[in-house]
Amino acid sequence: MPLGVRLVQKVSSTRAFAKVAPHVVPAMDRAVHRLTRGKVLLSAQMLPGVVLTARGARSGLPRRTPLACMPEDGAATWLLVGSNFGRTGHPAWTGNLLAHPDAEVSWKRRDIPVRARLLAGTEREEAWRALLDFWPPYATYQARVEREIRVFRLTRRNEDAAA
Repeated sequence: MPLGVRLVQKVSSTRAFAKVAPHVVPAMDRAVHRLTRGKVLLSAQMLPGVVLTARGARSGLPRRTPLACMPEDGAATWLLVGSNFGRTGHPAWTGNLLAHPDAEVSWKRRDIPVRARLLAGTEREEAWRALLDFWPPYATYQARVEREIRVFRLTRRNEDAAA
């Protein structure tokens, strides 16, 4: 594993990062993504990333959130982790997906309609093991909180079937 990746993993596991990152990383990602017309997502330079557009759980308004993801099956599905950088509460986007599972991701400059499903039981355990292999700091985030970190699988929606 390259030194840069190990360094980022180490830094991203610190409590200081958990305090600062939720305020800085998404804002920078949204700004750069918008300015480059979807060509660049800064955080995706280290981990694959999507910009999730989901309707707000209460407002119903579209909410755009840049997120790290783990693509599965050649990007036919994605795993999203509601780690909230190891902070106590669930991130808002997870509540939005629970209320409105039909969403959209911007992936490699393409907007793709998806349906989110919260994983549980054995399916979550298998996904969690794969996620820890993919990005070990998730274990540190889970150790910091009493809540079970939410894991979602996003699958492409076939828009033609809905018509």
